[in-house]
Amino acid sequence: MNAEKLRVDKYLWAIRIFKTRTQAADAIAAGKVKSNGLDIKASKPVSIADRFEIKTEARKWIIEVTGLLHQRVQYAEAINYYVDLTPEEEIIKKADSAFIDYTGKRQSKQGRPTKKNRRELGDAFGV
Repeated sequence: MNAEKLRVDKYLWAIRIFKTRTQAADAIAAGKVKSNGLDIKASKPVSIADRFEIKTEARKWIIEVTGLLHQRVQYAEAINYYVDLTPEEEIIKKADSAFIDYTGKRQSKQGRPTKKNRRELGDAFGV
């Protein structure tokens, strides 16, 4: 594979904006990823200094490519391959939300109690 060619969907997956390449490709097809304000295709080649505007469920991103990354790596290393240019008010506005983002895991003290919690409740009420 030529080191100079890298697809947008693979790049966004590698820098951990999206969890899977399929999610990245679907977001691109839905028009949630733009380059210079224009819709792009998942197969568009990425080059250094490209800017992308990305809308995910979690937040809005504006990033500039600083390096090409062909494989998914740890977050601490992945952040070296782009610069986050998102305005501070966008990040703060999302953080001020009263709702917690859905992560797929049960939040502590919310929802149905676990078996351990039910046993503890039963002990407390003498059942």
